[in-house]
Amino acid sequence: MARLCEDAICLREAEWSETSQTVTLLTREHGILRGLAKGSRRDRAVFSGGFEPLTRGELLAMIRPAGQLTLLTSWDLRETFPEVRSSLAVFHAAMYMADVVLHTMTEGDPHPRVFDALAGSLRELGPGPARDAALASFQWSVLDDTGHRPELHEDIRGRVPLRGAPSHTFLPDLGGFTEDTGPGGPGYRVRAETLAFLRRLEAGALLHELADQDPSTLERAARLLAVAVRHTAGREPPSLGFVFAETAV
Repeated sequence: MARLCEDAICLREAEWSETSQTVTLLTREHGILRGLAKGSRRDRAVFSGGFEPLTRGELLAMIRPAGQLTLLTSWDLRETFPEVRSSLAVFHAAMYMADVVLHTMTEGDPHPRVFDALAGSLRELGPGPARDAALASFQWSVLDDTGHRPELHEDIRGRVPLRGAPSHTFLPDLGGFTEDTGPGGPGYRVRAETLAFLRRLEAGALLHELADQDPSTLERAARLLAVAVRHTAGREPPSLGFVFAETAV
């Protein structure tokens, strides 16, 4: 059996027995990994007191043949992201980020950029605008790195440059924007400010650089990208309804 030593973020855990857990982790170099931690709940176990979702640690594991749970042999807790548990709204946002990973990535497919984006977003999460900035930035990173980011510059129907306008329409089935189809038309109407913000993300704006953005634009952008994530995944992440209130995009 191959052995690995990896930086990992715990996404999910479940009780296997009184002393053991099954765990779903996002590792930086091996992607999503599902494993069994025997004896992780025992006193003096080599698992830093057991696995808890939305924490980061150094993992030692033994990879088993396909179809079998990876055997986790050690977990050294390195980071707890305390801000994640500062409020229910922030916690829901963090759990949604974990759901985004689980719904857009496949097991064993590494995406180091997504790992780094998740760790950075969990560190920067906070109430209000900080939450929405982290959500927007993280969702963009996932869509971009997995090859599903929306087209922001060409009309997705005519493949001509998008014309400047107060609003456009986002068509998730086509993966981009077109001229505003008006109320009741197909797709999602999007304000020019929201599209401009997405272009900032595309240009590589870092999370801490988004603090100057209007809070309502941050929320609209985060919600619009959730539409794109849902379409990419083919289903709605379970935590989505706890995160976004009804608002225009």
